[in-house]
Amino acid sequence: MMTIRWIFAITAAAATSLGAQDLTVIRAGRLVDVEQGSVLTNQVIVVRGERIESVAPAGAALPKGARVIDLTGYTVLPGLIDCHTHLVGLLQTASVGDFLTRSAAQDVLDGVRHAGETLRAGFTSVRDVGVYRAFTDVALRGAINDGTVEGPRMLVAGAYVTVSSGGGELTGMAPDVVLPSEMRRGVANSVPEVRQRVRELLNGGADFIKVIATGAVLTLGTEPGTPEFTEEEIHAAVTEAANYGTFVAAHAHGAEGIKRAVRAGVRSIEHGSLADDEALALMKEHGTWLVADIWNGDYIDSVGTRDGWPEETLRKNRETTETQRVAFRKAVKLGLHLAYGTDSGVYPHGLNAAQLPYMVKYGMTSMQAVQSATIDAARLLRWEDRVGSVSAGKFADLIAVKGDALADLNSLMTVAWVLKGGRVVVGTGGQSVR
Repeated sequence: MMTIRWIFAITAAAATSLGAQDLTVIRAGRLVDVEQGSVLTNQVIVVRGERIESVAPAGAALPKGARVIDLTGYTVLPGLIDCHTHLVGLLQTASVGDFLTRSAAQDVLDGVRHAGETLRAGFTSVRDVGVYRAFTDVALRGAINDGTVEGPRMLVAGAYVTVSSGGGELTGMAPDVVLPSEMRRGVANSVPEVRQRVRELLNGGADFIKVIATGAVLTLGTEPGTPEFTEEEIHAAVTEAANYGTFVAAHAHGAEGIKRAVRAGVRSIEHGSLADDEALALMKEHGTWLVADIWNGDYIDSVGTRDGWPEETLRKNRETTETQRVAFRKAVKLGLHLAYGTDSGVYPHGLNAAQLPYMVKYGMTSMQAVQSATIDAARLLRWEDRVGSVSAGKFADLIAVKGDALADLNSLMTVAWVLKGGRVVVGTGGQSVR
């Protein structure tokens, strides 16, 4: 009997100790409430395990045994979300052939490094919108989810659904070069083939579908304004994805391609560079999200010119950069659903926050820009029940920036502290309460 009591006592003490270690109190000097669009002062955030337990004004007694993280001199925000990333594989280079110099294993290992850079930059969730080698993004997501590697929460596309020689293909090689089959897993040229590819990708572990509805700036031999799928083909992807309870994101630069995709029922338009007034109005009518990488064009022009990227690429970038920004400004005025997406992988990972000031430059308030990268991005991902705001019950994904972040969104380029799922990734872990 004494032995049993002793075991119970030890077990209870251990549980109490673990509970204390599992409890964190964060003192926030400023807290951005993205759901209400306001900034709160002197708040206390209680985190138990990987979830937020409560958020309240400072003043009440702190839970006993909790560690305390003092961020009274900081602005605390929800972890940021980038809805248009490419974590796996090489960064964009001048030579399209470089993608063939790496194995699938090397692509995933590149992704491990990029995922860590993205998380440490304060982006705790991403929607990764396509890879050349099918399912390498699925492998990276799995390694992050099981704790093998450090990185953001990921939604992944598995591969691009694209027409042959279209915007999602690896083009520019000699005509007798045969691409590996895993680099063409999403190629489809008819309604039945689209349905088949969607099923294969979702059964292979993809979370959603990425359809390449028009040509691309970076894909040689294609033109951004040219539609590449019919409306019926895109609709086939949408309905097949819906059978699996998920959605389609459409890469679409040109106005006609955008209209086909919106009428077909896609959840988001990626880029939207050549959207005309009719396309924007149609997006408003259908509630379609716009994810526009309005900083990326400057990077491509500067680095691409310096490093000798193909003239075709530089020309297409010049033809779409300013038109995209005009369309974005109109989209803000129209009140379209706008979510943050940057096309990381074209530029180095970890610079994701560089676009935030551009969104203000092209029509948003600072609060709207931050909302686009937090609660609005979470809504696009259908993850608003778990991330996107500092609210009880959600994952404890938080970041902190010295001073007043909304006064200067450039400050989000250098986050001082990052918490993902209750674990400190960047910054100090606090001290225990005696």
